[in-house]
Amino acid sequence: MMEALACDHLVQALHQQLAFRPDDRTGKHTPYAINDAARGACAVFFPQSPSLLADQRRMDQAKGRSNADSLCGSEASSCDKPLRTLRDPVAPAQLFPVCEGISGALERAGHVAACRTFAGQLLMAWDGTEYFASQEMQCARCAQRTHAQGHVTEVHQAMSPGMVAPGRHEVIPVEPACITPPDGHVRQDCEQVAARRWIARQAGRYRWVTL
Repeated sequence: MMEALACDHLVQALHQQLAFRPDDRTGKHTPYAINDAARGACAVFFPQSPSLLADQRRMDQAKGRSNADSLCGSEASSCDKPLRTLRDPVAPAQLFPVCEGISGALERAGHVAACRTFAGQLLMAWDGTEYFASQEMQCARCAQRTHAQGHVTEVHQAMSPGMVAPGRHEVIPVEPACITPPDGHVRQDCEQVAARRWIARQAGRYRWVTL
């Protein structure tokens, strides 16, 4: 039997994982907590405004509380630039335990068992997504797309796996696989290579499951 898993439970799991996030800043240059920056990144999925800060201000004026506060427990609001300054140096892999913790909570609540199909198998669907693109900004984790006209676009991409089942509208997302060359590699990454890295990394977690 599946247990109800409220949003508050997922937010609590997020807070527990973020409590271990490193913060090597010193002095007076710490007006915003790094955990608030991470929570703000999650709250950005809920706005109805052009930016997170604009949405927080709108909700603060209308209801006296923003969604970053009520949904993710953030204590301070900031414009986009300070939040990006805090988040950008963080490697995505440092936040993967958040995905594992939340998927574990869903599994314990019985939601993963409801996805099992014939002979207890779990179906894992994969899809690639691009979440950043620029012809002016780049970083070491960017992949490059060269256009026919000769200009280059720097992009961030990921493979987003999720547990699915016939007849179910719900999808249980699991830890993503970043499409970026590992340290020491100069060749462009691709979806197939990223998927193989994910399978190797998750082999222990899913060794008792037929995928």
